[in-house]
Amino acid sequence: MPKARIRLSSTDIKLLDEVCEHIRDISKKTGVSIRGLIPLPTHRLKMPTRKCPAGSGREIYETWELRIHKRLIDLGADERALRMIMKTSIPTKVNVEMEIVE
Repeated sequence: MPKARIRLSSTDIKLLDEVCEHIRDISKKTGVSIRGLIPLPTHRLKMPTRKCPAGSGREIYETWELRIHKRLIDLGADERALRMIMKTSIPTKVNVEMEIVE
């Protein structure tokens, strides 16, 4: 039986969890089998920057970090459930990828 694999990623974990809960509610309403919320490892982007960019003084660095949180959800490939998911309003900070897998 084919299934829909949904990959979600965002820098804001609260928005990501809200979208995941919304997808879970849709699957309960339509009666589609769901497997997930599978949390994937958080990707950390570290950027060292110099505190004094003019070049005078000591070399002191700050490290800035951007965390990208990821989730994976597997749903049964039901046309009605997938349409409801595609029609939902998803915040711009959340990236969603959907694919059909067997």
